[in-house]
Amino acid sequence: MPIINELIKAEGNKSISFGNYELTTKSKVDGYEMDGDIYKVKTFNEITKLEKNGLFVYESVPGTAVSGLRVTDSGMIFNVEGIEPTQITVELAPDTEYSVYIDDAKAGDMKTNLSGKLVISMELGNGAAADVRIEKL
Repeated sequence: MPIINELIKAEGNKSISFGNYELTTKSKVDGYEMDGDIYKVKTFNEITKLEKNGLFVYESVPGTAVSGLRVTDSGMIFNVEGIEPTQITVELAPDTEYSVYIDDAKAGDMKTNLSGKLVISMELGNGAAADVRIEKL
């Protein structure tokens, strides 16, 4: 998966791609419009963060590149690439159980906290990529 040089871009399948973990200084794009929604992305090698209409969507520590992110009524899917083990936090429905799949293998069932945050730890490295699917139980 290539780095997102534009930092954020709309894909033809109504998904969004963002992030660049190769940057050594903080970079951001604010006010990116897609389908009537306004996105903001901040990214560099230490963190990648995405907001939609001023609300938290995604954060990774260290930074990552994400492609094909789609949020649905039943969860979220995306492909993520990074250079070292990564902690990813996403926001979904509060106090709800989800199944998490990484490269089609079930990683487990998790429950969001009262604010809807779900945290996933992944063993990314050397530009390795993984498909992530989160489905409401």
